[in-house]
Amino acid sequence: MSGSSPELPIVVLDALMPTAQRLVVNRRGSMVWEVESDRGHYAVKVGHPIEATADWPAQPWTALAPAREGAVLHRLGRDDFAYGEWERGTWNFQPWHEGPDLYRLWEPCRRNDRPFEPHADVALRCVEALAELHAKGWAHGDVQPAHFIIGPERTHLIDLALARGGRIPAGYDFPFRGCLVHYEAPEIARSVLATGGAEPTQEADIYALGASLLISATGRRAVEYPDDAPRPVQREAVAKGRRRPVKVPGELGELIEAMLSHAPEDRPTLHEVKKALS
Repeated sequence: MSGSSPELPIVVLDALMPTAQRLVVNRRGSMVWEVESDRGHYAVKVGHPIEATADWPAQPWTALAPAREGAVLHRLGRDDFAYGEWERGTWNFQPWHEGPDLYRLWEPCRRNDRPFEPHADVALRCVEALAELHAKGWAHGDVQPAHFIIGPERTHLIDLALARGGRIPAGYDFPFRGCLVHYEAPEIARSVLATGGAEPTQEADIYALGASLLISATGRRAVEYPDDAPRPVQREAVAKGRRRPVKVPGELGELIEAMLSHAPEDRPTLHEVKKALS
């Protein structure tokens, strides 16, 4: 694989024999392809370690993330997927889900000229997707707008590499050190600041869902901090609860406000959110 022209690992090419492929994501430590083959339509994820730079420490866990997600999918009883190793890390493939993510779908809500009101039925579908995972005893750990794919028939919750709820092979496991801070619950932020790690919980997922709905509907983060603030400064703001007002109209706004409660025990359950949205 060359630096300027990433290629799928040979083991994946042999397994899928693509008839078409498109590189969708190429970021630090992670690549995602959309692949079509006679076998089906797949998302292929390939991980490799992040080397240290002047601005970032080394991150070896990114090499393990695709295989860890594959192990989670196995524990959840999913089918039509596979995972394994390649020379620089691990990979997985799983069914491709058509549709926009939550943030892209609600782009009209964020227009300055004629904003649309966010649809409660879309929020309900996101709640149902997360509730399905929680009902199996798992916490997602990385809930964010990009991980809700709003399909024509159902909403899919994707990117399960950080999920916790069952045994993962030791060779593919790694500690949870927080997620994207915009969606991190205060208790997670405090734990990461204090110890360098945390334990994902379903209550933290509910906070992250509220933050995801808020930023998708308004373009504004739940917590106020400078855009260029270092990660620890962002987490300090989250841990201290420097919340912005929730400016989403109607009952959805009230639900988001409750989901973003500082204390986990004050947040509504997904059952309560579903009942209100229904």
